[in-house]
Amino acid sequence: MPDSLPHGRARKPIGWPWRDRAGRFSALRLSVLIGLLAPGAVLLVLLQAGAMGAEPWKAAMREAGAHALHILLLSLAVTPLRHVADWPKAATLRRMVGVAALGYALLHLTLYAGHLAWDLLAVAGEIATRIYLTLGFAVLLGLSVLGWTSTDGWQKRLGARWKAIHRWVYLLAALGVLHAFLQSKSGADAAVLMAGFWLWLMFWRLLPGRWRADGVALAALAVLAALAAAAVEFAWYATATRLPAPRILAANLGFEAGVRPAQWVLLAGFAVALLPWLRRITRRAPRGRAAA
Repeated sequence: MPDSLPHGRARKPIGWPWRDRAGRFSALRLSVLIGLLAPGAVLLVLLQAGAMGAEPWKAAMREAGAHALHILLLSLAVTPLRHVADWPKAATLRRMVGVAALGYALLHLTLYAGHLAWDLLAVAGEIATRIYLTLGFAVLLGLSVLGWTSTDGWQKRLGARWKAIHRWVYLLAALGVLHAFLQSKSGADAAVLMAGFWLWLMFWRLLPGRWRADGVALAALAVLAALAAAAVEFAWYATATRLPAPRILAANLGFEAGVRPAQWVLLAGFAVALLPWLRRITRRAPRGRAAA
């Protein structure tokens, strides 16, 4: 029998992240939680062990920032995964993944403060005078607002405004990608890759509902996102560096220079496009066995 409150109402189960909304243990949620926390735990262990190179705090800070952006994009991928893989349970993981992105962003700032010997005035001065740091701090503030209002209580309190507020996550992710570009300078492969994934996620949301789980439409979307990523790469190197942007763009036509970021976007997009067909195959197999 559930515990009772003074007015006879059932006590709400404690919202541990490894429990579902009914308060039951969920192996899926626990696995996702471990997967989200593991990179940060490894990072802190390596930092403590002095295995992060000549500038350990700076290296750890960059790793934490990369994890924050990756997980933020992963939170945007939950809804496409739900539709493409026909996996309704994916929606229950969105909040956990989003809060994890906020946690890594806070860790990113904390490690930056450690890199500056915990001189908070110096940290504030750098954030105020360096545009890429100002941009990153704005993303952190935005994620903090979304994290604070992500609870069921705030969702009820804000009503229809809740969705409007949380749609800002798309812009925050774009600003996070721009922050990665400004930090990367001439070596922007990782930023281009993240830009390509962000573009795929945004293009997917523009698709008509009936096409969002269609393999042909998803394959076309992969090509479009890859071309857009190559265009972003060209624009970045042409405007922000002195590197030969046309030659870098041409490298996307082959694999002589290795797999380029736009090509990874294409391959990942094709992999997603296969999911609807795989889903149909796995559903037909049990029916075939039952008929036999």
